[in-house]
Amino acid sequence: MMDRSIMEKYALLAVKAGINLQKGQTLVVNSPIECAPFARMISEKAYREGAGDVVISWDDELFQKIRYMNAPDGIFDSFPDWKKAFYTDYARKGAAFLSIYSEDPELMKDVSPERIARASKAKNTALKEFYERIMSNRNSWSIVSFPTASWARRVFPADTPEKAYGKLSDAIVKAMRLDADDPLAAWKKHLKELADRLEFLNSHRFRYLRYHNSIGTDLTIELPEGHIWTGGSEFTEDGTEFIPNMPTEEVFTLPKRDGVNGTAVASMPLSYNGQLIKDFSIKLRDGKIVDFTAREGYEALKNLIETDEGSRYLGEVSLVPCDSPIAMSGILFLNTLFDENASCHLAIGRAYSTNLRNGTQMSRKELDEAGVNDSIVHEDFMIGTSDLDITGILESGEEIPVFRNGRFAF
Repeated sequence: MMDRSIMEKYALLAVKAGINLQKGQTLVVNSPIECAPFARMISEKAYREGAGDVVISWDDELFQKIRYMNAPDGIFDSFPDWKKAFYTDYARKGAAFLSIYSEDPELMKDVSPERIARASKAKNTALKEFYERIMSNRNSWSIVSFPTASWARRVFPADTPEKAYGKLSDAIVKAMRLDADDPLAAWKKHLKELADRLEFLNSHRFRYLRYHNSIGTDLTIELPEGHIWTGGSEFTEDGTEFIPNMPTEEVFTLPKRDGVNGTAVASMPLSYNGQLIKDFSIKLRDGKIVDFTAREGYEALKNLIETDEGSRYLGEVSLVPCDSPIAMSGILFLNTLFDENASCHLAIGRAYSTNLRNGTQMSRKELDEAGVNDSIVHEDFMIGTSDLDITGILESGEEIPVFRNGRFAF
């Protein structure tokens, strides 16, 4: 188990900086049962910070595997009404949502990808209103991770269980800046550095980004008029600052739905619904994924892309230098929350309306007309490499280096 004093720092950081819990606000914590000690500590810190209440929703991924392997086939096309009401009602009442993401990246490798895809689609469809609120920042939310034995075993398979857990724990401590004397101050400094990058990108208002590297990525992405680069912390409609992803090293915006052309080659495996997708690529024409390949996990990738019409398009463009602290650790975490902060990435599916000027006030029809993709899924995949070049192209045609050799060029 992580050192108790460090765990207390972590829990307080998640409550005060991650979701920035307000006095009297309800906190909903989503936690794997393996992370129960951390979830309980978060609840204690939240109450001490003035929470109106704390509610914990437990997840048991081993039971989920049993269910996928043995339950009657028909149940995977529905989602319980009480679960839909749970999340939707708390969201409408202004609750904050903190999720602990620590899944075993290969637990579901023996499960039918088709069953997982159907269950995921049923869940995302039922919780559409909830996810719309989260992705438009109407509620504060944050995602953190905590080490588990099963996750550590996948990341460090050559080590003993105890040593693997210790290594993963140490890596999380460093990535979360918990080894600093004052983690809250360290995060404040980091957010300022990200804000400086956002200022450069937003001031240039690029029309296109052109990507190229040696593993096969050759891609041109059109950015919609009024796009906004965000990253680090964000704000709810009432002005509450929060940090959606911890850790975070990215700055990101959205592509124009029909404005992406070329090939994107993944530089890391993707852990999706407990299944690994390896050595994969997608080809896009006028924004749409028209072809894809994968050495491993092809069916999982196919089910992701074929979830709905919007999952055939991209929803996010994210920039992360190859010398970010997580990248420099040299660890492949097999966890998107961490691996996305070691590499430039794109997302299949839904775009954030917060990445478009006045996007949160627009109707779905207006967002569609502006080129903002909609889907019930949003899944990041990594394409960054140490030789990735990204060139920004202005409306005038002028070209400005954004990335050179995997790093920011400004």
